[in-house]
Amino acid sequence: MKKLERKKTLIIALFGIGIISFGCNPEEEKAEVKKQVILEAEEADGSYPYKRLSTYGFFEGEITDLNATENVVLYEPASSLFTDYAWKSRFVYFPEGEVAQINEEEEIDFPEGTIIIKNFYYPEDFRNPKKGKRIIETRLMINGTKGWEAWPYIWNDEQTDAILKVVGGSTQVAFTNSDGQEQLIDYIIPNKNQCKSCHNKSEVMTPIGVKVKHLNNELNYGFETKNQLAFWSEQGYLNGFKGLEAHPAMINYETESLPLDQRAMAYLDINCSHCHSAEGPASTSGLFLTYDQKDPMKLGINKTPVAAGNGAGSYIFDIYPGKGDESIMTHRMNSTEVGVAMPEIGRTTIHTEGVQLIRDWINSLESE
Repeated sequence: MKKLERKKTLIIALFGIGIISFGCNPEEEKAEVKKQVILEAEEADGSYPYKRLSTYGFFEGEITDLNATENVVLYEPASSLFTDYAWKSRFVYFPEGEVAQINEEEEIDFPEGTIIIKNFYYPEDFRNPKKGKRIIETRLMINGTKGWEAWPYIWNDEQTDAILKVVGGSTQVAFTNSDGQEQLIDYIIPNKNQCKSCHNKSEVMTPIGVKVKHLNNELNYGFETKNQLAFWSEQGYLNGFKGLEAHPAMINYETESLPLDQRAMAYLDINCSHCHSAEGPASTSGLFLTYDQKDPMKLGINKTPVAAGNGAGSYIFDIYPGKGDESIMTHRMNSTEVGVAMPEIGRTTIHTEGVQLIRDWINSLESE
């Protein structure tokens, strides 16, 4: 693999020059040539953000293969945030010679220059992922002199590159799901400012998925399967790792053989706790949905909402034990209506499996 290095990208598209005649009118021909020629130079000099994703040099070979170069490390949280059934491919770029550190709060302090890379894509057919895929967007979080900043990149139709677009965007995505059903989704790419609505810890932009508890699990790197924190440590990217049992760890909520309550809490943690925590934007709600939360009131059990407005519907309690279909939590998860749906952004569809998981868990609370 090649190191991320200073390079110059020169993209020149010349159509019809010396090959196709556009007609007899020199002015028309000149105008057509002007339309067809794209000449743009961009230098990878560290003056982030770049206009094009390819300028960073994160991937080698065909860019859509997402084959990482040196210092770009694959990662995957134990449980994944739901984003309209999109699949995700995640990496961290570590600047040369710099090392991350696990601190006393079991958080990872990343060095300046670190870049978190998250690609969102859809297989054409979920039953046969090798058939092909369409990458929709790549979100970068760059740790600069002023802290973390988020930058959204939207992939072109040709799947040759992604272009920075701070205003976000939208697109329709068609695919065949795992049940063989044809699906069409109006996929929303958040704008730069919307990113902070989730990546917000005490009003400071903060990563979500690259936390100790999310990474203290095994990952198949292609050439070996290893605990991610151990792998980072062995590769010289991380200090402070004291062994698997010395750090918190979360489970994958999709693993049906694991206890229902643990799966439910893992789901709520990755999907909700970045807002619903003491340091999050929804702290005034009184709902703190972290994986280790044990307080029934903070979980919403028999708790009336502080200010849900129309979001509560006709229901009384955030969680009504034994009544999964009469709880505000499942009511809001099972909606796409603005002002009702939770999470508020990040999805335009209902996560059917997630709603069923939380419904089953609430129903199991009947005897408690």
